[in-house]
Amino acid sequence: MISRVFSFSLARTGFFAAVAGCLSHFSGQAEVQLHPLFTDHAVLQRDKPLRIWGWAAPGEAVKVDFGGKTANTRTGDTGRWSVELPAFPANTSPGTLTVTGSNIVTRQDLLVGDVWLCSGQSNMEWPLSRSFQPAADIEAGTLPNLRLFTVLKNRASRPLDNFGKPAEHFWQKSGPGSVRDFSAVAYYFGRDMQSALHVPIGLINTSWGGSPAEVWMTEGMLRRNHVLDRDILSSWPKQFRDYQRNLANWEGEKAIAEKLKLPFNRPRPSLGWTPAELFNAMVQPLVPYGVAGAIWYQGESNAGRAFEYRSLFADMIRNWREEFGQGDFPFLAVQLAPWDKNRKRSLTEITATPVESDWAELREAQNYAVTTLPHVGIAVITDVGDKDDIHPSKKAPVGARLALLAQRIAHQRPVAAYGPVLRSAIPREGHVNLTFGETAKGLRSLDGGPLTGFAIAGEDRVWHWAEATFQTATTVKVSSPEVPRPVAVRYGWSDYPVVNLADSTGLPASPFRTDDWPMTTSRR
Repeated sequence: MISRVFSFSLARTGFFAAVAGCLSHFSGQAEVQLHPLFTDHAVLQRDKPLRIWGWAAPGEAVKVDFGGKTANTRTGDTGRWSVELPAFPANTSPGTLTVTGSNIVTRQDLLVGDVWLCSGQSNMEWPLSRSFQPAADIEAGTLPNLRLFTVLKNRASRPLDNFGKPAEHFWQKSGPGSVRDFSAVAYYFGRDMQSALHVPIGLINTSWGGSPAEVWMTEGMLRRNHVLDRDILSSWPKQFRDYQRNLANWEGEKAIAEKLKLPFNRPRPSLGWTPAELFNAMVQPLVPYGVAGAIWYQGESNAGRAFEYRSLFADMIRNWREEFGQGDFPFLAVQLAPWDKNRKRSLTEITATPVESDWAELREAQNYAVTTLPHVGIAVITDVGDKDDIHPSKKAPVGARLALLAQRIAHQRPVAAYGPVLRSAIPREGHVNLTFGETAKGLRSLDGGPLTGFAIAGEDRVWHWAEATFQTATTVKVSSPEVPRPVAVRYGWSDYPVVNLADSTGLPASPFRTDDWPMTTSRR
């Protein structure tokens, strides 16, 4: 049944081109070829067995040399070959990769360091040239030990072992020409990591604006979760039938308009996103390239299904880790930025009264992955959002906070990385005491003013804005005269939270709630 579901998407733009690109390896092609991930200027992952692969004629003997190590293999019937070399330490001295078969292929200027997958939707895709005041950063982008690789956009209904346009995929040195159109978040992350660790950093940007999380997962993983199978996979055939019907109607109306010489301005119906299609085309071809971890900026397209995202996001992380087969590598995500959903309200209107928010529920779903999976971190950016733009331009702080998480989680460095994290909430008569961890040298207000963004409720579940005051370096007292017997507290629970609680280094606290009352996006 599932295979029939996905067969509907064979006509996806780029799919046949992708298949043709893969088949070209086997249609009379006798020369040894390397996968496009192995080009000049590549970064190879340190401290892990080095996997190198490509294609040649069936039955051809292939020898691979790198860093004084050699591996030999012979292709099977499919023409694919793969070898594994021992792990290498980080090395900034350029190396040469040589592959010998019926011909000799060489790749120059390869470094050994840390490779990070950078994925998500438009806020990850967003280029450096369109970020906040980018000119100086672009001009200073010449960083010899930072290398960039961009996966071109492509869709596929089946997992691919190569990119749709292999010849157009290659590593680039970081410089003004290459960083300008590269992911701003990824670039700032890589720049800070290279500066902090002094090892080569490779960034693989595979992102697509507007994409929901389910297109970045395998069909098999979606099927394993019966809720996702029911709500996502099983609903797709109906979506396709609706698309076919709408398309037929559109084509009929267009034909009539053309016959009568009437204007016709209705947009052509769109099929939308197909589950697994971006994983198949833009992640699967990367497997099993060695990686240090992944950074992820996505969730806007799933906000209306925030409760579902609790399992969807966690399963996606498990999925990537399983597919790459390199253990529980660090997975670092960016929390949704503050945004008022184009309502153009003033701050007075926004803060008039506490409200429910699917945007806040999605942030909670992102945080949920931290409590259920190892080596997961969430970068909080409540202080760098844009009220009227879903794409906040200040990407440097985002990359910087991901880099702090990477140093803490991947390299166990004792740096402040999380911002204040709620540890306990104890209701008292007339107030609630909140205790926080990860405060560095203590809690503070970002702007130096009174704490904002706290709401409190009693058993009636009616929320009121609250007064919040510091009691100690790690505790906050929350109260409201309108709630004499409080039972729950929320902080920053809004599409556009106006908040200022931070640790002593300036890292903001994540929005949170202490209640477990039904969410607006829960299935009833």
